[in-house]
Amino acid sequence: MLDDIKEFFDRFVRDFSSFDGALIASRYQAPYLAVTSDAAVWECAAPSDLVEYFQSLLDKHSAEGVTHTKYENLEVTEIGRSCFLASVTWTMMNDSGDTVSNWRESYNLIKTADGLKIFTSIDH
Repeated sequence: MLDDIKEFFDRFVRDFSSFDGALIASRYQAPYLAVTSDAAVWECAAPSDLVEYFQSLLDKHSAEGVTHTKYENLEVTEIGRSCFLASVTWTMMNDSGDTVSNWRESYNLIKTADGLKIFTSIDH
């Protein structure tokens, strides 16, 4: 399953460069709950909420000059038969490859008929 989770995040990196909120939202399961590093909580109850939420984040990153991202330090813990906790370090970069921002984020993923989906994330 580790290979599937690596591929999930590899696709996420490729999809990020499109800055398409609907494409990113397709990796998530509604309802979805996000907790930011400053303890703000975001809840997306419906798929349309996911698209709106992720498009706003992508627009913010674009306005900051971010053009691409990478992840490192993937750690995965299996939780039961169909759930996983995956933690990664994200680095957002500009065209020159300079770091615009970076943080650690942990995700709860569930294996569905449509593949892996994120249903909770926590920035730290």
